[in-house]
Amino acid sequence: MTPQPAYLLHKRPYRETSALVELLTLDHGRVRAVARGVQRPKSRTRASLQPFAPLHVTWSGGGELKRLSLIESRGPAAMLAGEGLLCGLYANELLTRLLPVELPVSEVFAFYTATLEALPRPAARAGVLRRLELSLLEALDAEPRFCGPDGQALDPQGRYVFEPASRAFVPDERGIDGRTLKLLAAGDWRAPGLAGPAKAVTRAAMAPLLGSRPLRSREWMHRLAERRRAGQTS
Repeated sequence: MTPQPAYLLHKRPYRETSALVELLTLDHGRVRAVARGVQRPKSRTRASLQPFAPLHVTWSGGGELKRLSLIESRGPAAMLAGEGLLCGLYANELLTRLLPVELPVSEVFAFYTATLEALPRPAARAGVLRRLELSLLEALDAEPRFCGPDGQALDPQGRYVFEPASRAFVPDERGIDGRTLKLLAAGDWRAPGLAGPAKAVTRAAMAPLLGSRPLRSREWMHRLAERRRAGQTS
């Protein structure tokens, strides 16, 4: 097979010297595979198979679990630390949890690449994460419909909450105003003041897909935020 651009989403030890890996690939989406011998101290591919590092990979096998044949670096890993690292781990966990195996998602791959490039810049993080989430929802045919359940237009003066069953919005005084939802519908996800509503919409849309098991990366981000608040008040 032609070498595939890929990123490592998750890795865990397998037997004595191998690893089970989850990869995001350009043409084949999420691929599960065994990386044989990669845990050996002298393995030439051990340093390459790291999170946030662009790779070229090939594999063999016809079942759901492949066997990696080639693992090559195609550039340096994104330099992530602190909150940026947690955002990267969140993106990886989200894709691992929600993407079906071998569903082609080239647009998700493109947005993931853009996300890694942007995460070192704090001001860019919220916008790129929302775009990644939305591209993932679109790939799963679960993206929000910015209208009422029957397709009716939203009133800019009204307030609405997301209804998972219809993937649309229903009136609720506790919700987001219709004008803001119209801006989000137009793709204006990075405009000032929209970070909070955009996050609320994508989180509500992803909740039925994620189920009751919480994301570990979200818990880590909450702990980091709590430590920062404690430091500000001490």
